Amino acid sequence: MIEWFTTAQVAVAVVVGIVCLIAGGIGRAPSDLTHGLTAFVAVLLLAQIVVSIVAPFVGNDPTGDPVEYWVYLISALLLPLLAIVWGLVDRSRWSTIVLGVVSLAVAVMVYRMGQIWFVQVA
Repeated sequence: MIEWFTTAQVAVAVVVGIVCLIAGGIGRAPSDLTHGLTAFVAVLLLAQIVVSIVAPFVGNDPTGDPVEYWVYLISALLLPLLAIVWGLVDRSRWSTIVLGVVSLAVAVMVYRMGQIWFVQVA
């Protein structure tokens, strides 16, 4: 992982989550904006997969359990993708709220992935 990229991912996911929660709170159905922002969170997670594959080859090994890290990463990637599908199927305001909650959950998961990668003590 790259620390600044991890911080950027958490910040983007929090902003997307807040935007989607506000949109759902005022009664808006899922739109191109909310789906697009959630898709952007998923694209950042795809980039994180690439970074996580390359990083150990350049000497940036995780300090924690790599299996735990990868389970978090794959799960975090699935969440926004499944939420987008949900938003396409169910066109209610609650789908927009789900998009927001998922983005906030991804923020927490990416933060935890950073802890696994950087902060573990042997």
